[in-house]
Amino acid sequence: MSQYQNDLNAVSQLCQKNGSGWNAINPEYAARMKAQNRFQTGLDIAKYTAAIMRKDMEEYDADSSQYTQSLGCWHGFIGQQKMLAVKKHQGTTNKKYLYLSGWMVAALRSEFGPLPDQSMHEKTTVSSLIEELYTFLRQADAKELGELFHELDAARAAGKSTSEIQAKIDNYETHVVPIIADIDAGFGNEEATYLLAKQMIEAGACCIQIENQVSDAKQCGHQDGKVTVPHEDFLAKINAVRYAFLELGVDDGVIVARTDSLGAGLTQKIPVSTSEGDLASKYNAFLDTTDVNSVDDLQDGDLALRQDGKLVKPVRLPNGLFKFKDNTGVDRVVLDCITSLQNGADLLWIETEKPHVGQIGAMVDEIRKVVPNAKLVYNNSPSFNWTLNFRQQVFDAWVEEGKDVSEYNRDELMQVKYDDSELAQVADEKVRTFQADAAREAGIFHHLITLPTYHTAALSTDNLAKGYFGDEGMLAYVKGVQRQELRQGLACVKHQAMAGSNMGDDHKEYFSGDQALKAAGEDNTMNQFDVA
Repeated sequence: MSQYQNDLNAVSQLCQKNGSGWNAINPEYAARMKAQNRFQTGLDIAKYTAAIMRKDMEEYDADSSQYTQSLGCWHGFIGQQKMLAVKKHQGTTNKKYLYLSGWMVAALRSEFGPLPDQSMHEKTTVSSLIEELYTFLRQADAKELGELFHELDAARAAGKSTSEIQAKIDNYETHVVPIIADIDAGFGNEEATYLLAKQMIEAGACCIQIENQVSDAKQCGHQDGKVTVPHEDFLAKINAVRYAFLELGVDDGVIVARTDSLGAGLTQKIPVSTSEGDLASKYNAFLDTTDVNSVDDLQDGDLALRQDGKLVKPVRLPNGLFKFKDNTGVDRVVLDCITSLQNGADLLWIETEKPHVGQIGAMVDEIRKVVPNAKLVYNNSPSFNWTLNFRQQVFDAWVEEGKDVSEYNRDELMQVKYDDSELAQVADEKVRTFQADAAREAGIFHHLITLPTYHTAALSTDNLAKGYFGDEGMLAYVKGVQRQELRQGLACVKHQAMAGSNMGDDHKEYFSGDQALKAAGEDNTMNQFDVA
């Protein structure tokens, strides 16, 4: 028996138990409202979606073609429309998530106004956005189920079979999916990280991504000036997140450990080594140093370390930061990842400077020598020039193969004149298959785009403004927006219903019966869209 039928029976029994005082309560209406509000709290969502992620991770381990995907969303409505589109076009939300980007929170949701990705925005904005996203996803469930209930009533009134409609209700697939949520570098010390992680989990997050940068010096992963923290400091924050999950009963919550070491050449702190070969000594081994042969090699305020039986002086910059040796980024990434997985992290995030399957795969191969089931969450970042990167990758491969590339200029491959060339077509095919290729060859379990809806909002607004304020006038909106909504079957064309007016009418009828004042009568202009 379905949950809907169980609820209907339970409310029917309650009504009978409470006698005439509950005569106005319709058990079926109550069961419908329960079905439309399946998740009572954010913790219910976190537990439900954590189980989904764990299942998906196991299925990926067995078959790398079973990778997962998400798009970054900066507003609940954007997340809702994305999942409506996924269900409409793919038929299921299976292995499709949402991503909450700290970059977009900073740029679009801070009360300070637009900010760079430097953890200057209000940290509670992150948990508030998680709650907002799930509010909109739950509303999408309520709207679609409401439409099914109307179909059920209409079929009954017409004396038709209701079995098919009832089956859709009983087996309804929710729009509520896992969110991978960005906690940046933890917004402070490990206690601050724990407190914010709790808020995020209580809002519904089953998966928290944390990075190994210094919290008060955090930079976007695709900008310069990144400063990493020692392993012990980062592991303390991973522990803080795990304790938050366990305290709240989300025992299978997922932690993504992100390393920015590939592009970070600085550290703010030299950790204290207590035994030979410990984590601190491994971290310090990457420091750029000069030999200290006598006290004369030191100036006032200089620091000296004993490494490999000799004294060395770490290179310290005028700002007090310490420099790593050049060309050690890959080795530091591998150590970061192994250490994180050995100390509580579930997934890895390696922030790279370009989307290159070979580069990512080489690092993952090294990690898997120690942790065989290591797998990544990977940022298919809009900070990459995908067109240029892949055209240059094809160009370089052709040169290595000895193929004639005389008609191409490597430095100008972004130009429009190459768009229809053979090289561009090969490059576009590599872009198309990048996620599948990287899942198979580079251990990427989850592919996401951090900021796509930031860019799509800007592009669609530019196109509308260009025509509306130009010669097209109102036709720019009608032809470019509304007509396309109709042709492509977007539920949002009926914006009143999308915002909940029909659900409100249903509730008024439940509560007030024939006295209900409804909005969806004959004069509602939404009826104009009931056309082919």
